[in-house]
Amino acid sequence: MTKIGLFGAAGRMGRAIAQVATEAGLKISGGTDRASSGEILPGLAITSDPLALAEQSDVLIDFSVPGALSNHLDACIAAKKPILIGTTGLEPVHHGLIDEAARLIPVLQTGNTSLGVNLLAALVEQAASRLGDDWDIEIVEMHHRHKVDAPSGTALLLGEAAARGRAINLSDHSERGRDGITGARAQGAIGFAALRGGSVAGDHQVIFAADGERIELGHRAESRIIFARGAVKGASWLLGQAPGRYDMKAVLGL
Repeated sequence: MTKIGLFGAAGRMGRAIAQVATEAGLKISGGTDRASSGEILPGLAITSDPLALAEQSDVLIDFSVPGALSNHLDACIAAKKPILIGTTGLEPVHHGLIDEAARLIPVLQTGNTSLGVNLLAALVEQAASRLGDDWDIEIVEMHHRHKVDAPSGTALLLGEAAARGRAINLSDHSERGRDGITGARAQGAIGFAALRGGSVAGDHQVIFAADGERIELGHRAESRIIFARGAVKGASWLLGQAPGRYDMKAVLGL
């Protein structure tokens, strides 16, 4: 039986993953969190030792905070265990750490584990590759009032997909937080708008707008369970893979 360890086990996603994995007949070997050592969630022991958790797990799933990523990667490298990273709000320094770890262990990093969202990203990339930069791209996302990072990891995932389709660097063409007299929209820019409120699990829309017409591609998450299902599927797929950096497209065979 596959044993899954959870970094960030006491959070919303940690709880959802524990539920989905248990229903799928997999074993949750334990978890770490900022909660004090020894706390128990339904059938889940919380510790404060990432290495101990990694050693007793077959694969690790991380939905914690960016500041904990370095320790979690170190633990997985020491225990020689694969890890799926769904933590959002990552900065370039975190991606550098992931690249280094991927030389030694299998690492799957994604801004969204939903299978539907990752199929959407493939469609966005295809559309961007076929439409010229006279088609403006805007990405609008909405999440619950408690979300602390913006744009969301999913919005950035979709932005990266659009940038790949256009063979450009997203960081050089991203427009965010427009306010005041900003001037005309730059041709070829990829715009982001972030909305926060209520209990929204995650709504994302990618708009391709040209003179006289628009194409709108979107995804609405009705429950965090869809992300948990994708995370469990991705973690199960990661077992047996060679060291390297992967994403959910590999899980879907895209």
